[in-house]
Amino acid sequence: MSPRISFEKDLTLLDGNVAEMGKKALENYEALFAAFEKGDKEEIHRITKIDKEIGNRQREIESQCLFLITKQQPIVGDLRVVTAALKVVTDIERVGDHVADIAELLLRIGIKDLTQYSIHIVPMLMAAKDMTKMAVDAFTGRDRELAEKVIASDDVVDELFNNVKSDLIELLKRDAKDADDCIDVLMIAKYLEKIGDHAVNIGQWEVFKETGNMDNMRLL
Repeated sequence: MSPRISFEKDLTLLDGNVAEMGKKALENYEALFAAFEKGDKEEIHRITKIDKEIGNRQREIESQCLFLITKQQPIVGDLRVVTAALKVVTDIERVGDHVADIAELLLRIGIKDLTQYSIHIVPMLMAAKDMTKMAVDAFTGRDRELAEKVIASDDVVDELFNNVKSDLIELLKRDAKDADDCIDVLMIAKYLEKIGDHAVNIGQWEVFKETGNMDNMRLL
């Protein structure tokens, strides 16, 4: 087997590992959403423990990327693929962390109907989830157009976050007895905003992988 064919197989394996890691993070997110709708405390408690598994997969992929860079001497196009994967796994791992953080907050609140605090929190949960799925699909499918769609949709989650914050402020003005729960709901919204930011990052790294550009600046 020629070195080039061997290297291409390694790149295919790398793509598969990143896709698997992204799939796991998305599965946990979707499981959290389903458990929240059902009020399944046991499932939500399980989700608080999942970030270690995703973190271990991140380290494995990082090691794989560093091996390819140091041992295989990739050409520019290949180097973009490896570098992008090295960066994206950090964003995927942070999504997993935030999902676990949200699960802990939901347990602390007591699996209440969050719409009593803000009608925008559930749409925000869905929007951030959809952004993450699109971003992972764009990166693993080398779909630049979809990646740019994810980047453009960042304002949607940001606007929903501002709406949630405004709803909570108004609620506290009327009645401050649920102040602690309001703070927890605000933290959930903040984690969702961060998940949206990580989805945008993943989309930007897909654009970089295909073009060498990041934020309209040539990097490689």
